[in-house]
Amino acid sequence: MKIKTKFVPATDIIQAELPDGRLIDGPRGGTVETFLQPLIQELKYPLVASIVNKELRELSFPLTSNSNIAPVTTADSDGKNIYRRSLVYLLSATFERLLPDHELMVDHSIQSGGLFCQIKGPEIENSAAVYQSIEKEMRRVIDLNLPIIRESLSLDEAREVFAGKHQQEKVDLLRYRKKDYLTTYRLGDFIDYHYGYMVPSTGYLKIFAIEPAKKPNEFFLRYPSDGVSNKILKLSESPKMMSEFSRYGSWLQRLGIGSIASLNQAIEQDRIQEVILVSEALHNQKFFQVARDISERKSKVRVVLIAGPSSSGKTTFSKRLSIELLSLGISPVPIEMDDFFVDRVLSPRAPDGSYDFESVENLNLALMDDSIHRLIAGEEVQLPRYDFIDGKSKPGKIMRIQSDQIIILEGIHGMNPKLLQGIDADNKFKIYASPLTQVNVDRYNRVSTVDTRLLRRVVRDYRDRGYSAQDTIGRWGSVRRGEEKFIIPYQTLADEYCNTSLVYELSALKPLAETALRQVQWGSGEYIEAKRLLSFLDWVLPLPDGLVPPNSILAEFTGGSNLKDFTVWKNN
Repeated sequence: MKIKTKFVPATDIIQAELPDGRLIDGPRGGTVETFLQPLIQELKYPLVASIVNKELRELSFPLTSNSNIAPVTTADSDGKNIYRRSLVYLLSATFERLLPDHELMVDHSIQSGGLFCQIKGPEIENSAAVYQSIEKEMRRVIDLNLPIIRESLSLDEAREVFAGKHQQEKVDLLRYRKKDYLTTYRLGDFIDYHYGYMVPSTGYLKIFAIEPAKKPNEFFLRYPSDGVSNKILKLSESPKMMSEFSRYGSWLQRLGIGSIASLNQAIEQDRIQEVILVSEALHNQKFFQVARDISERKSKVRVVLIAGPSSSGKTTFSKRLSIELLSLGISPVPIEMDDFFVDRVLSPRAPDGSYDFESVENLNLALMDDSIHRLIAGEEVQLPRYDFIDGKSKPGKIMRIQSDQIIILEGIHGMNPKLLQGIDADNKFKIYASPLTQVNVDRYNRVSTVDTRLLRRVVRDYRDRGYSAQDTIGRWGSVRRGEEKFIIPYQTLADEYCNTSLVYELSALKPLAETALRQVQWGSGEYIEAKRLLSFLDWVLPLPDGLVPPNSILAEFTGGSNLKDFTVWKNN
């Protein structure tokens, strides 16, 4: 039977289809927030955004035709970013109103959930009371549920706004804006740009706290670390890690690189080679300092454990450390922790039935403990070798070490207390290596080190391992869940923290990362993340070819490392 078609007039009512097939009627031009109101009571976690027709959209986004929509909550990676970004926006608005003669710097994230912030300007007197007043004012604005309004300014208008607030780094950064407008957000008379989507009003930002740090002009903006809890964890930051953060900040001051704009200017002014050389020299200082600390304990230390999350540069770090130990007369013996993997069929399973390759239970802990213990005792040991092709543990090299040699064991689980339980604590030296912090976009917008690691991994997987950026991004959620469960909680057990970030690395990663990310298929789940990373990289100028030193940690990812085949062990 032939079905007749005809034109019909548009109606004022449209439909939004949820992932489960249910339909929601609403007014044409109504916001996503309006359409999702009936769903809020069903959601386990706070709503902050939505996926509309396979694109990430703010809750203020208007629907003008029938659409497919899915809620984004704080349990989602994008949702956590939106909540954090919006909270920083509210903090900056409150700060500029209450402390107009000071400058707020949002510095780096902290393990127990939140951001470390510094105040430039005169020392804050009675700082505890000042921070209480900031939190009180933020809560007052939250209770009022004031709108956070998305607007568009011409670049000249944006420059005028930021120049009026004496935020020169933002004025300078606009030079690299490729579009002729800037999307900003307004809360009352406060206008700013926060490099990503926001919640539609202040009432969404109920869970937070302001906590003083040790120095009067430092404090923490706290929020739940996992995005799913309504509780803020007790502050438990390692003094050693905080010291490493401070050390990196001093590096940036010495280099004169306070933001992405100043990094871009160094490239334009042809002084990026100087920045690279100094950056690498400062890394060298850290390698030597760690090697010296180990040397001072060489009568006891027999095993150096190097741990850290994915794409931290642990492999190059272990080799650079080995070289420094050799220069101090200590003979290191590297052993791959991955060779102690159990047969793949014995690997633990994730809730969805897939292999959970991030779990510490992938390691044959008993065999590792026994092998290392016997090596320290001077016995000859046949180590295992894991075959990644067929997923089986096979016999590896036979090894015996001398009493003056130190084993270097590198792997993501190096801090886990389950490792080497039979080895005395005095015989172990634990190092946590990770890109702990990065050069910031500007005073309010930090560069997430999770993004730095993801870009590193995208580049390395694309260049060396035959994986597309879509593959890498698709696995990244599982990697991150494993890190949060098996790696991050144990970083406070480290004897030494090492920041493997390099101030120039975003410029070095940009060309390779953009090539890979642009191949991610539109409409895929990974496309949203690829689009976000590409938008961020738009602000960064590329590094000229051939400037990454071959012994740099960064060369592990960009290619050309002269340490790829480096080894120091000889069978005695």
